[in-house]
Amino acid sequence: MALKKELLDILACPKCKGDIRLNESESGLICDNCKLLYHIKDDIPIMLIDEAETLRD
Repeated sequence: MALKKELLDILACPKCKGDIRLNESESGLICDNCKLLYHIKDDIPIMLIDEAETLRD
């Protein structure tokens, strides 16, 4: 089950409070401002800064 659009609309990056978007494989949420990927495990977004993966340019 994918994340519902309503949930995606209210979620924000916990670091900068900016917008996030679903990645192409729908396995995580990306903050373009912070260059962080928040993984989704068992349909639950892990919105912890320490657990986020830093994206490379």
